[in-house]
Amino acid sequence: MSITIKTVPCLSDNYAYLIHDANLHETALVDAPEAAPISAELDSLGWNLDYILITHHHFDHVGGVEELRKIYRPKVIGNKNDRKRLPKLDIEIAEGDRLQLCNRDVSILDVSGHTIGHIAFVFPGAAFTADSLMALGCGRVFEGTFPMMWQSLQKIAALPAETMIYSGHEYTLANGEFALSLEKDNTALNNRVENEKKRRGEGVPTVPSQLSLELLTNPFLRANTPEMKKIVGHSDMSDEDCFAEIRKRKDSF
Repeated sequence: MSITIKTVPCLSDNYAYLIHDANLHETALVDAPEAAPISAELDSLGWNLDYILITHHHFDHVGGVEELRKIYRPKVIGNKNDRKRLPKLDIEIAEGDRLQLCNRDVSILDVSGHTIGHIAFVFPGAAFTADSLMALGCGRVFEGTFPMMWQSLQKIAALPAETMIYSGHEYTLANGEFALSLEKDNTALNNRVENEKKRRGEGVPTVPSQLSLELLTNPFLRANTPEMKKIVGHSDMSDEDCFAEIRKRKDSF
């Protein structure tokens, strides 16, 4: 039996994710922006909460951890190299470590850039990337450098193309508007933006998205293409410089 993944809207535009294996009756949560909607979803499904997986220290990803800890007594898992800024960790991990969660082998990627110590949790067929790679976008580079963020995105881009990307916010339409300002003639991008508008009009989350689609439409993953380099600079610019230019343009868009 495959795992079940439930998307839980939180705050104004955050997403948390519940991952459940029915055979083990085990449930993991990726990020905890706030406790109430997560607790309501768990209770409606009759699930306990066994693990909380933290991607990074920002409050809109950890604000509900302590309340959920009191109610369900889960084990909290996060990056040992950022332990001083995270809620108290029961299990400390770093890139290269592997976990067994919900009867699945889970690998850890360091995807620093948005923050130093940001990690992604990679299940078979699903990557929980929070504010690193996002649907049609990527997180702002607050603590790292542009080359660091580019290298982090390349780690995710190297995953199997069919991997579903579960990111941390509902930013897709705004990201799509920016992407179209760069590549208005990208057919795949135009089709995607129209589809995403329909989904949001129906109140449906635009995440997860498939990595193969991100590679075709996400301008931040396309910084290594000749087409994007010509759009934002010149054909012989480096991938890192192209990415940096795209990110700077998005910051002021």
